[in-house]
Amino acid sequence: MVTGLEAAAGTLELVPAPDRPDLLAPAVVEALTDLPDDVARSCGVAPIDPELADTAAFCAAYSSPPELSANCVVVTGSRSGEQRFAGCVVLATTRADVNGVVRKRIDVRKASFAPTDLAVELTGMAYGGITPFGLPSGWPVLVDPAVLAAPAVVVGSGIRGSKLVVPGSVLGLLPGAEPTEGLGR
Repeated sequence: MVTGLEAAAGTLELVPAPDRPDLLAPAVVEALTDLPDDVARSCGVAPIDPELADTAAFCAAYSSPPELSANCVVVTGSRSGEQRFAGCVVLATTRADVNGVVRKRIDVRKASFAPTDLAVELTGMAYGGITPFGLPSGWPVLVDPAVLAAPAVVVGSGIRGSKLVVPGSVLGLLPGAEPTEGLGR
C-alpha cells in the first residue's frame, strides 16, 4: 500500500504505480519513468471496474470524495490556422474556465473541449482515463492551485480500468505543468 493517499483512495487498494505498468497507458508509464524514483513511487494505482471510470460513478462506488478527485480535460482552439491544445486539471467539484482562463493562455479566439476521437488519438489514452501524466510534449498542462494543494487526488491512468492516486504536488512536477489561478470555477 502506498501511504498518505488514503483520504482520496477510498476503498481502493493501492500499489506503487511503477510496480503495475499493466494498469497504465504506455504514455503514463513513460511519464512516471521520467520522474525521480521516490516521486513515481509516491503515486499509487489500483484496478477499477471500467464501467465505473467516470468521476461520479467512481466516487460513489469506491467511497472516494469528489473534492479529492481531479479531472483532466483536453482543450483546443485555433489562431491563424494553427490548432493549439492544452491539458487542464481541476478538482471534480469545479469546472475548467475554458473560454476565460484557458482561451487567454493558449491565445485563441474561442476554446472548446477537444472532440473525443481527437483527444484519444493525440494522447494515446482512453476517453474517461485521460490524465495529465504523459500528455503530448509541448502542450501546456494547466493545473488549478487547489489540485496542487491537495494532499492526494485521484486522476486517470490513461485507461478506464484503473485509477492513479497521487500527491497533488506531483502534478506540478510534470512537463509543461503551469499552476493556473482561476482555472477551476
